[in-house]
Amino acid sequence: MTVASLEATWGPIWFVRGADSVLKDLHLQGVGPASRLDVDFGERLNLFTGDNGLGKTFLLDIAWWALTGTWTSAPALPQPASDREPRISAQSSSVPGGPVRIQVSGLEYDFDRRSQRWHPEGPTEWGLVVYARVDGGFSVWDPARSRRHRGTSQTVENSAAVAYHFQGTDLWDGLGAGGKVVCNGLIRDWVSWQNQPDQDASSPFALLSQVLLTLSPDPSELIRPGKPTRVSLDDVRDIPTVELPYGNVPVTLVSAGMRRVLGLAYLLVWVWYEHLQASRLVGEPPTQDLVLLMDEVEAHLHPRWQRTLLPAALRVATGLQGEMKTQVLATTHSPLVLASVEPVFDPQTDRCSVFDVDHGDVLLRPLPWAKQGDTVGWLTSEAFGLRQARSREAEEAIEAAEALMRDDGQALPPHLRTREQIQAALERLVPGHDPFWPRWVVTTGQP
Repeated sequence: MTVASLEATWGPIWFVRGADSVLKDLHLQGVGPASRLDVDFGERLNLFTGDNGLGKTFLLDIAWWALTGTWTSAPALPQPASDREPRISAQSSSVPGGPVRIQVSGLEYDFDRRSQRWHPEGPTEWGLVVYARVDGGFSVWDPARSRRHRGTSQTVENSAAVAYHFQGTDLWDGLGAGGKVVCNGLIRDWVSWQNQPDQDASSPFALLSQVLLTLSPDPSELIRPGKPTRVSLDDVRDIPTVELPYGNVPVTLVSAGMRRVLGLAYLLVWVWYEHLQASRLVGEPPTQDLVLLMDEVEAHLHPRWQRTLLPAALRVATGLQGEMKTQVLATTHSPLVLASVEPVFDPQTDRCSVFDVDHGDVLLRPLPWAKQGDTVGWLTSEAFGLRQARSREAEEAIEAAEALMRDDGQALPPHLRTREQIQAALERLVPGHDPFWPRWVVTTGQP
């Protein structure tokens, strides 16, 4: 669910951020699927799960807008029938850890119903923001490059060019804006960085190589850059390659999942490298803050990648800049993603929350963090709420068997009323090595 797909949003929205330039709190009233939503962000890692259509992507879209003052697609529009005066505002702690709060210029928006536009009063003042969107695209906010485009006369709708949105092949082939080249693209930059003389640990190719190693799914399958090569008579570019266990593969021919990983690796290095260049040109120190938004971390990824990508993403920023303060907001449907962060999750800095429905209203519930051990534990935890990590038919057969063993005839479904019917269903649906079988055999005497 994206902002553009929602027909009704609406009423006041407040954002609160701490003095360290990370999102601290988010409060929505009458906006999106929930009538009211209150989010308490951890300063490092924030995980959101829940059923489809409850607002996970919407939350990241609003977080992106709060951080950048721009939308990744169409802006949110107030509900026409609402009698509330639409307004979006933000605040910031003026002293780290202190009780005093001040209004942040540029994060208060009023909606003009006649023009159907939000009107900002000024720019946002955040660090780098990278949004890995669920559609495979990426959005980037760089304060050093974007500030010069700002102006109080701009509306959110026509200021979209201050952020960089990569759609389709933009990330690979390059991105332009206003007749200018704002990104050469992965293919050209990778080869250009690789051919730079006087490489050192801070050079972009060295950083890219390190990021690829960090994002690799397994020590036996490290991703390393190979020698560029030509792949087509119709394309005169040298194409980067990656060394895989079965040989060097041009990046244009890798799988969709690996393309997503390679794109993320390149983008993080590109964002930091270009931010350093822009900061030097404008005479300002580079930022020390990075907010990474990741929608459905597991998209297109094999389970081996699902259990490594998010912890690796947390480590990547340190490789770019040792003093970088990174905040990650990630949505997921994958129990492996949640299991993957068990070794690194810190309740002091991290949060896990689940979207749920209660009496027809969408809620966001914080989950008290507890290790579940494996994917079965996570699937049957509050995060996903399955009674059993099985097919629906196998779950029904086992629950019928358990009802029979405790002599609860009222809990038996119509087609599983007898011991013989249940036995046949179990034999058809439950494998012979399943730990349920010994209890059934001992209790019923069935072989």
